[in-house]
Amino acid sequence: MSSHHIVKEKQEPALYIHDLGTFDEEYLGQLLEWSPTIIVNGAIYEKVISMGLKVDVVLNAVEGLTFQENTKSIMGPGDEYNTVLNYLISEKYPAVNIIDSDKSVADLAFYLTRINIVVFTPLYKSYAIKTGFSVWKPAGSVFYIDVVSYFEATNLLQTEEREFVVVEDGFVEFTFLTEFVFLSEKL
Repeated sequence: MSSHHIVKEKQEPALYIHDLGTFDEEYLGQLLEWSPTIIVNGAIYEKVISMGLKVDVVLNAVEGLTFQENTKSIMGPGDEYNTVLNYLISEKYPAVNIIDSDKSVADLAFYLTRINIVVFTPLYKSYAIKTGFSVWKPAGSVFYIDVVSYFEATNLLQTEEREFVVVEDGFVEFTFLTEFVFLSEKL
């Protein structure tokens, strides 16, 4: 008889589920495709395991929870994001995907020099880019950008205050002087 074991080698981003809210299960399935380390906020632990997910780490577990086998618990003072991100950095994770109902990646800018962060809400995927970032997108794709400093982009046209549309199929390249620019895309 053979057995199959999934070895988590930190090659894929960890997944921190802070709040599922109305997050689409299909997108959740895509984030789980490569068996990431799953960390959940203690307040939603029971909901997450009721979905059939194996949780690796519970943050600030509420009293009376019964954990799955081999599930760790971490606790920290103050902000839950500080606890999770410091834990992931100390464990040498290079990246994390976060699911929350309304968190902004800009709120987590302090950590961006030490770990790549992508925040998913029910409507958007948000991330920070560095100057020189280039990505291929089909015409009509939309980026939402909080313009806090001057930047240049190829193949992009501003249509509203925060909305920028890809002009034609091809690469969009960003250049700027600040450390990061924050982009969002509709899911």
